[in-house]
Amino acid sequence: MKLVLFDLDHTLLPIDSDYAWGQFTTRIGWTDPVEFARRNDEFFAHYQAGTLDVHDYVRFAIEAVRVKGPQAAAEAHERFMQEVIQPAITPQALALLRQHQAAGDTVLIITATNEFVTRPIARALGVDELIAVQLARDEQGWFTGEIDGVPSMREGKVRRMEQWLAARQLDWTQVESTFYSDSTNDVPLLERVNHPVATNPDDRLRALAQSRGWRILDLFTETP
Repeated sequence: MKLVLFDLDHTLLPIDSDYAWGQFTTRIGWTDPVEFARRNDEFFAHYQAGTLDVHDYVRFAIEAVRVKGPQAAAEAHERFMQEVIQPAITPQALALLRQHQAAGDTVLIITATNEFVTRPIARALGVDELIAVQLARDEQGWFTGEIDGVPSMREGKVRRMEQWLAARQLDWTQVESTFYSDSTNDVPLLERVNHPVATNPDDRLRALAQSRGWRILDLFTETP
């Protein structure tokens, strides 16, 4: 199996979908603009620095959705897709995905953003396989604000991929793997695959990729 993995935010999308969802909830009046922006910026800075407590962040990020309930959340996300995500989907990203799909590769998005935000995005990109932060649910089937299982972040992405492979009676030796990512948070998985691709990399990842001879792809400024 040729397995091609993609990070989502700043890799396939030129935006951070989690951060953008937070901004969107403020715009539609779900959150206090000043306090939410302060905390959202603080969490985002921790993510960029590799110091984010993902459990704390998910409780914060999913709170408005949890309170509003399933119907309002679904309606808001549909509007989010139309107003924010669809305009951010680029021909370059779609071309890269279709190139791998046409070659018969197994394409998977693996992201540290939660499943509520990202599953509709994966569908819009034409990708069936998604590994995202799974959200725990209460007896009514709605989100509690906690994470279910291993969060797909940093070393957790490696663990979640190993679970995915094991569920298909596979291991790393039985696949030829490629991973596209922009972030130093994803170094554990970049180091694990056969073909790491630093994609739209931040400065630290670009320097690391150059030192290790990894391929560098500036997806939004060049042809895949």
